Amino acid sequence: MRFLLRMAFWLCVILALLPSGGTKPAPKVEIGAGDAVSAARAALTDAQKFCERQPDACVFGSQAAVALGHRVQAGAKMVYEFLNEQLGPSENGPATTPSTAGPAVPLPAARPLQQTLTPADIEPAWRGPQPPPGASSDRSA
Repeated sequence: MRFLLRMAFWLCVILALLPSGGTKPAPKVEIGAGDAVSAARAALTDAQKFCERQPDACVFGSQAAVALGHRVQAGAKMVYEFLNEQLGPSENGPATTPSTAGPAVPLPAARPLQQTLTPADIEPAWRGPQPPPGASSDRSA
């Protein structure tokens, strides 16, 4: 149940951040940060007590979520098996037949490494001792 609430919350956040496709300007509403926090806290408290008020809805919602999870899992398994059957190698050899396969194309030669810096090149430059904090850089007296 918490997963569904989290998912609904983030979906609302994403939808709120997307630009609107309409030409109407958004109404000017001034909501302070404190008002928004108190409203979110009240909504969260209300959502936590939902199962106390509506136990049948919570039971049905959890059963629906489990059933949906099983359907998604079965669908993912079907897609995986289909792709494995179509793209993966078969037990008799490669997925493509030799008659349709073209001539072998040689791979390009490996490029040499582009890292040409030596350890001396990587070392930072010496900067000398730093003046103590608070000392002025102007020494004219």
